[in-house]
Amino acid sequence: MARPVWAGNPSFGLVSLPVGLYTATDSHTIHFHQLQRGTADRIRNRRVNERTGDEVDLSDIVKGYDTGEEYVLVEPKELDEIAPGRSRSLDVAGFVDLTEVDPIFFAKTYYLGPRGAEYGKVYSLLEQALANAGKAGIAAFVMRQHKDLVALKAENGILTLLSLHWADEIRDPKKEIDNLPGKAKASDKELKMAEQLIDAMSMKWDPDEFHDTFQEKVTAMIDAKQAGETVEKAEPAAEPTGVVDLMEALRASVERAGSPKTAGGKATASGKTAPGKKPAAKKRVRSAPKEDLSGLSKADLYKKAAAANVPGRSNMTRDDLVKALSRT
Repeated sequence: MARPVWAGNPSFGLVSLPVGLYTATDSHTIHFHQLQRGTADRIRNRRVNERTGDEVDLSDIVKGYDTGEEYVLVEPKELDEIAPGRSRSLDVAGFVDLTEVDPIFFAKTYYLGPRGAEYGKVYSLLEQALANAGKAGIAAFVMRQHKDLVALKAENGILTLLSLHWADEIRDPKKEIDNLPGKAKASDKELKMAEQLIDAMSMKWDPDEFHDTFQEKVTAMIDAKQAGETVEKAEPAAEPTGVVDLMEALRASVERAGSPKTAGGKATASGKTAPGKKPAAKKRVRSAPKEDLSGLSKADLYKKAAAANVPGRSNMTRDDLVKALSRT
C-alpha cells in the first residue's frame, strides 16, 4: 500500500475528519541518464558554491530571498513554524458547484483516505453528502512548505482533493499573446460546415481509448537500437490550413469523418450495396498459414507493418500492430 504524502484534519462546521492524502496519478515518462558522448560515463549534477567552486553539503544549504540589495536567509524549520496549524489543518470555507470553476484552475488530483477504521462513518457521510449535493468544499492548507487552494469532492465512492491554482497565478491571455484574432469574420457556410464537422466527430468520453503513443515509440526506439535496427521516423505534421482553402478542408474533413452513406455504388454503413450496382461475386481464396507474431518485438512489428503499408501504424500499440498484421 502507498504511504500518504500528507496527513491532517479537513473540517467543515464542527465536523473534523482525520485523513491521509495519496497521490492519484502517475507519470509513465521514460527517464534517461545523462552520459558523455562516446562513453558510458554518467554526468552528475552537484551543488556547488558559485564563488569558490566547492561542493556544498545539503545540510549546509539554506533558502535566501533576493530583495535586490541583499539576501534574507530563511531556515527550512522556520517555514514549518509559521505554517498555519503546523500544516495539519484543512478548513472548508464553503461549498461550490464545480461547474462554476474554470478548468484552467485545476492542477492535480489526490485521493483521501480515513486514518483509522473508527472514522469510516464520518468519511462515508461526507462522501455521500457531497455526492448528493453535487458540490465541492473549497479549502486552503499547507503542504511541503506551500499553501495550496483545494477542492474537496466525492468521486466514484471516495473523497478526492483537487489542487487549484490561485487566481493571481492565472495569466491573462491578452497580455501573453499579442496576435489574438478575436472573433474573426467567418461566412455562414464556413461556420455551418465547422459545426457539422464537430457533430460528425462527436463521441463519448472514454479515457481508456487514449494512450501515450510517443512513450510507446520511445520504448520501440530503445528496443530497436538495442537490436541494432533502424527506427521508423514519424510522419510529418499536417500543413497549416489557409483562408483560401478553408472551406474545401472543412468539406473534406466532414466527408472523412464518416457520413453513413457513400456515393458511386460503394457499400453503405449497413453493409448493403447502393442502388444501381450489382454485388461483386465473392472469390474463394486459400489463405496461407499465419505467421506467429507473438514473440516479435515492437520494433520488428513496426518494420513488418511498414513493409505491408499498414495505415496508421505509427500510432498503434504493440497489440494493435499484431492485430493489423494478422489481418493482412
